[in-house]
Amino acid sequence: MCLSVAIGSAFVAKPTKTMSVKSAAAKLFAKKIYKKTQAWASNPVDSQKNVLNSLIKEAKKTQFGIDHHFDQIKTFEDFAKHVPIRDYEDLKPYVEKVVKGEENILWKGKPLYFAKTSGTTSGAKYIPLTKESMPYHIEAARNAILHYIHETGKADFVDGKMIFLQGSPILEEKHGIKFGRLSGIVAHFVPKYLQKNRMPSWETNCIEDWERKIDAIVEETFDENMTVISGIPSWVQMYFERLQQKGGKTVGEIFKNFNLFIYGGVNYEPYRAKFENLIGRKVDSIELFPASEGFFAYQDSQKEKGMLLLLNAGIFYEFVKSDEFFSDKPRRYTIGEVELGVNYVLIISTNAGLWGYNIGDTVQFTSLKPYRIIVSGRIKHYISAFGEHVIGKEVECALKEAMEGTKARVNEFTVAPQISPLSGLPYHEWFIEFENEPEDPAVFKEALDNAMRKQNMYYDDLIVGNILQKVVITKVVKNGFQDYMKSIGKLGGQNKIPRLSNDRKIVEVLNIK
Repeated sequence: MCLSVAIGSAFVAKPTKTMSVKSAAAKLFAKKIYKKTQAWASNPVDSQKNVLNSLIKEAKKTQFGIDHHFDQIKTFEDFAKHVPIRDYEDLKPYVEKVVKGEENILWKGKPLYFAKTSGTTSGAKYIPLTKESMPYHIEAARNAILHYIHETGKADFVDGKMIFLQGSPILEEKHGIKFGRLSGIVAHFVPKYLQKNRMPSWETNCIEDWERKIDAIVEETFDENMTVISGIPSWVQMYFERLQQKGGKTVGEIFKNFNLFIYGGVNYEPYRAKFENLIGRKVDSIELFPASEGFFAYQDSQKEKGMLLLLNAGIFYEFVKSDEFFSDKPRRYTIGEVELGVNYVLIISTNAGLWGYNIGDTVQFTSLKPYRIIVSGRIKHYISAFGEHVIGKEVECALKEAMEGTKARVNEFTVAPQISPLSGLPYHEWFIEFENEPEDPAVFKEALDNAMRKQNMYYDDLIVGNILQKVVITKVVKNGFQDYMKSIGKLGGQNKIPRLSNDRKIVEVLNIK
């Protein structure tokens, strides 16, 4: 994901010196893209059928297509019969052949790139990006900006400077395929005419050490007219704090024309109050749902909840109810069969050669006309030590509710079960790094527990039945989560703290007060 590419691509007219002409060009293009979006969004089932048929046709003669009888697939039922749900480990034998330079394995020819990511169980993961899939990464982020312009009429930001806090664009190459972080790969797609608007410099972007990189970015951007800032909220927060330390004033005072924040990777809500405090005012925001495996959705409206699921972008989607996922043969739902508010595991097949692939994220639909989703968590990131199956969305919503009407502000948090306490009943333990601690910790704790009980009825049953005691809050030292990420080599970039886990591996090494 490179949002500076997206923003630059939104303005396809030749750049001009007058902001009004550039703004007008952006608005005209935004209207055109909006109409195109409406065409496929109003025909969701047909759009997905066309994508599946195209994928099968294009990959029929690949090794994977031959092994899975693509020549016999005529319907989705045929596809589900021949192509099982897989995770990376299951697909790895095919990926390894592609990494070695073999052609026509998962997709025709060779991929252009491999996005290299950190796997939790399989070490490094190599996710292919092909000449067919790569354009959708760029177009989707661009279209998110254009929908914002079309709906709000705001386009004045186009003459300012923009930044995306991303990974290094330095790439390796092996067997004719380049390797790197996704954000670093798409940095190579920034149009030449946009380079004068894009921050930071190429040299700064190549700095690997995250803390040195942030300091360099602060120096480069401090005196610039920054209008758009984007990145994962936890790392943008670090950038904002360094700006404030340098300038002794709010980010909004330093960047007077900054009014648009674009983010992805984690839910913004736990950070929103802290950001507004750092900025000194409210700014508009756009949420994106990108991943190395594909660009799945973006926020198409400032008025509606959720992100528009991209149904004609080279990705065929399947959905498995999360509470059925670990059964022997869970039912696989297509877009026309999903329901509002149900937690689904997202399964994808793509024009990069991923087939029946479990990306690990769970989603819920907030709208069926058009299909909009929120990311509710990770299928492996949950707490169900007592059958409660608490997910990321629930803890985020509970924390937001507990903070409402208080001066409490949270920098970062994670939750883990305590199954064997030294005394008393087991409990859910919240490890929280506070920016501002609650004035009355006992009242805050009670509010948090009550909010969790409203979010998850199984958790409520456990409290009522005296199986669990109420939440326990453990305070983490300032920068404790950053120190943890640094200790495991994942400070900055696309990396993020899991909101919750079913064990205590993370929390046991956190530095607590």
